[in-house]
Amino acid sequence: MAKKPTGESDETRLKKKLAVRATDEKKLSGDPAARALRKRLKRVQRKRRALSLRKKHAAGKKIEAKS
Repeated sequence: MAKKPTGESDETRLKKKLAVRATDEKKLSGDPAARALRKRLKRVQRKRRALSLRKKHAAGKKIEAKS
Protein backbone atom coordinates (compact mmCIF):
# COMPACT_ATOMS: atom_id res chain seq x y z
CA MET A 1 0.00 0.00 0.00
CA ALA A 2 1.15 3.51 -0.77
CA LYS A 3 1.71 6.20 1.80
CA LYS A 4 -1.17 8.55 2.36
CA PRO A 5 -0.37 12.09 1.28
CA THR A 6 -0.14 14.64 4.04
CA GLY A 7 -1.95 17.95 4.01
CA GLU A 8 1.26 19.96 3.76
CA SER A 9 3.40 20.42 0.69
CA ASP A 10 7.00 19.27 0.32
CA GLU A 11 8.15 22.86 0.56
CA THR A 12 6.53 23.53 3.95
CA ARG A 13 7.71 20.18 5.31
CA LEU A 14 11.31 20.91 4.26
CA LYS A 15 11.13 24.42 5.72
CA LYS A 16 10.00 22.97 9.06
CA LYS A 17 12.81 20.42 9.07
CA LEU A 18 15.38 23.11 8.32
CA ALA A 19 13.98 25.36 11.03
CA VAL A 20 14.27 22.56 13.58
CA ARG A 21 17.86 21.88 12.55
CA ALA A 22 18.71 25.59 12.73
CA THR A 23 17.44 25.81 16.32
CA ASP A 24 19.19 22.59 17.34
CA GLU A 25 22.59 23.41 15.91
CA LYS A 26 24.55 26.63 15.82
CA LYS A 27 26.92 25.46 13.09
CA LEU A 28 24.48 24.62 10.31
CA SER A 29 26.93 25.14 7.46
CA GLY A 30 29.04 22.08 8.26
CA ASP A 31 26.17 19.60 8.56
CA PRO A 32 25.85 17.51 5.37
CA ALA A 33 22.29 16.44 6.20
CA ALA A 34 21.20 20.05 6.62
CA ARG A 35 22.90 20.94 3.36
CA ALA A 36 21.01 18.17 1.60
CA LEU A 37 17.74 19.43 3.09
CA ARG A 38 18.52 22.96 1.96
CA LYS A 39 19.31 21.71 -1.55
CA ARG A 40 16.04 19.77 -1.69
CA LEU A 41 14.13 22.85 -0.54
CA LYS A 42 15.76 24.99 -3.22
CA ARG A 43 14.96 22.36 -5.86
CA VAL A 44 11.29 22.32 -4.84
CA GLN A 45 11.17 26.12 -4.91
CA ARG A 46 12.76 26.19 -8.37
CA LYS A 47 10.20 23.66 -9.64
CA ARG A 48 7.32 25.73 -8.24
CA ARG A 49 8.61 28.95 -9.79
CA ALA A 50 9.24 27.28 -13.16
CA LEU A 51 5.74 25.80 -13.17
CA SER A 52 4.11 29.15 -12.44
CA LEU A 53 6.18 30.79 -15.19
CA ARG A 54 5.24 28.04 -17.65
CA LYS A 55 1.56 28.49 -16.82
CA LYS A 56 1.86 32.26 -17.20
CA HIS A 57 3.48 31.90 -20.62
CA ALA A 58 0.96 29.29 -21.71
CA ALA A 59 -1.91 31.59 -20.80
CA GLY A 60 -0.83 33.99 -23.52
CA LYS A 61 -0.96 37.73 -23.89
CA LYS A 62 -4.65 38.11 -23.02
CA ILE A 63 -3.94 37.50 -19.33
CA GLU A 64 -0.91 39.79 -19.38
CA ALA A 65 -2.98 42.62 -20.88
CA LYS A 66 -5.58 42.30 -18.11
CA SER A 67 -3.13 42.57 -15.24
